Amino acid sequence: MQIQRFFDEEGPGLKRVFKKQGYSLFWVVLISLWLKTYIAYKTSFEIDIDNWIQEFILFINPVSFLLLTLGVNLFLKENRRTAYLLIMSFFITFVLFANLVFFRFFNDFLTIPVLFQTSNMNDLGSSVHELINPSDLLYFADILCLMLLLKYKPKTFHESRYNPQDRKFYLLMALGVTFFNLALAEAARPELLTRTFDREILVKNIGTYHYHLYDAILQTKSSAQRALADGSELSEIENYVRANQKEVNDELYGLAKGKNVILISLESTQSFVINKTVNGEEITPFLNQFIKDSYYFNNFYHQTGQGKTSDSEFIIENSLYPLGRGAVFFTHAQNEYKATPEILSEKGYYTASLHANNKSFWNRDIMYGSLGYQRFYDSDEYKVSEGNSINWGLNDKSFFKQSISHLKRMPEPFYAKFITLTNHFPFTLNEEDRTLEPYDSNSKTLNQYFPTVRYTDESLKQFIGDLKRNGLYEDSIIVLYGDHYGISENHNSAMSQFLGKEITPFESIQLQRVPLIIHVPGQKGKTISTVSGQIDVRPTLLHLLGIENDDYIEFGKDLFSEEKLEFTVLRDSSFITKDYLYTMDTCYEKSTGAATAKDSCEKYLEKAKQELDYSDKIIYGDLLRFYEQP
Repeated sequence: MQIQRFFDEEGPGLKRVFKKQGYSLFWVVLISLWLKTYIAYKTSFEIDIDNWIQEFILFINPVSFLLLTLGVNLFLKENRRTAYLLIMSFFITFVLFANLVFFRFFNDFLTIPVLFQTSNMNDLGSSVHELINPSDLLYFADILCLMLLLKYKPKTFHESRYNPQDRKFYLLMALGVTFFNLALAEAARPELLTRTFDREILVKNIGTYHYHLYDAILQTKSSAQRALADGSELSEIENYVRANQKEVNDELYGLAKGKNVILISLESTQSFVINKTVNGEEITPFLNQFIKDSYYFNNFYHQTGQGKTSDSEFIIENSLYPLGRGAVFFTHAQNEYKATPEILSEKGYYTASLHANNKSFWNRDIMYGSLGYQRFYDSDEYKVSEGNSINWGLNDKSFFKQSISHLKRMPEPFYAKFITLTNHFPFTLNEEDRTLEPYDSNSKTLNQYFPTVRYTDESLKQFIGDLKRNGLYEDSIIVLYGDHYGISENHNSAMSQFLGKEITPFESIQLQRVPLIIHVPGQKGKTISTVSGQIDVRPTLLHLLGIENDDYIEFGKDLFSEEKLEFTVLRDSSFITKDYLYTMDTCYEKSTGAATAKDSCEKYLEKAKQELDYSDKIIYGDLLRFYEQP
């Protein structure tokens, strides 16, 4: 009798709740948010679906969050319910829209640390404008419709009252749907919340909104790690690092001792442009020649996360991995580090970074102090005008030209890092600065990318010429590296046209290769195909300068060491070895690009996870403050 009464239309059960809600604002808001979230999944986020179960999970995952969040409406006073639903409708839509815009360039979802990077916002104007489409306004159209419904109120449209049993039943129903979603997700992807680094996998299984709640939990956890850290975990990490050290190459160790170091970050430059042509012309004619007189690493991967350029700086100078969420430059700028600038300063080098941008961008004015830089030449140290600026600021040619005077005044030996700007999304270039015509594809971004890459190439040619004319070339090691990708997976169709092959998950990882060029005066050029990443730059550079690194905690290996294991981990836990490539739970043979048995990659899975975990512990716990060098 009790069960029958619970489902009775006049009782406080299922029919009663749904009848009450059936024509109310509540269901209109819930269904509109549910549908547009699913539409965004299918049209804007381009989430890969392998089977009908994944499709079903993707379809239902928004509703579990919406039932819980909008269900608060049942517990509010009647005069507050309408305002609450409208506010939540706008807020949830805005969260969805913000992720959509962010995803269009970064191919990633927002995290809480990224939202705190507010000092970057003033410089993002042109990029954000390029990423927003007029059709995006349709995401907010339902809110306008809701307001019209409230104004004119059709006869069937009414507010409802709820008693305690109604609310109890609704809460149980909402929790039931949520647990059902989580159970399906866990069945489809075991250990989803404990082992997953890929945010797309999280969104695909638990939904955009639950993902943000999970992210908030991670943020709380990471904030507590430093306070609770005592340094005991450092011994285990130190033992791992020592056990994986490799012998140096005696022929090259100390080859450049006492030389200046000029380190150049090539904005958004990927390896697929090297030795390639567009419209019958070389994209990088200068670099194509320069690598013939340099060590060129053609299997070198960027390992950045959400911090992009700042992550590449962090990896290059610390030989640690970036964080999976946010940028270390923002979240842990006050940590204790033992970075390349500090090491070289102790060896008598003058250390400086040169970047014609606002000093606070990526929090560099704070972070550079933690890294041990003695001087930061920011935009205030350059003459910047409308006439010499492109896109994000001072163009590369003016930047390098003006930087020569700074270099000439530096005490030698010096360590000088240059960060270029022009080849940055949305890859705009003045007509008079263009010497390569745009590509012809369905991607405006890719079409404009090649002319800006050429511009940077010409800037490098000018800079190297100026170094020679000012007597700095022969006394300097010159290291050029790509900082991160420029063309995201959102442009796979156009990339497939350019490369003449399908962009599979395997090819997407291969496209994360960026140039690494090391020019040592008097040395013949050589192309080296060792699998490597940005994390390997620091030990390689220190050994060339004749500086021992045995006492430092780092995860990279000297690229010239004959014992180096060909193994590189990306921040999303994908990894590359000599014979295999692992990404998105699939193991691929590098020789064919075809999927193979996961067992082939199994022995590297734990090593990849272990290194990322150890590096995260160092950063989150600020463990290097406990480290005492032998």
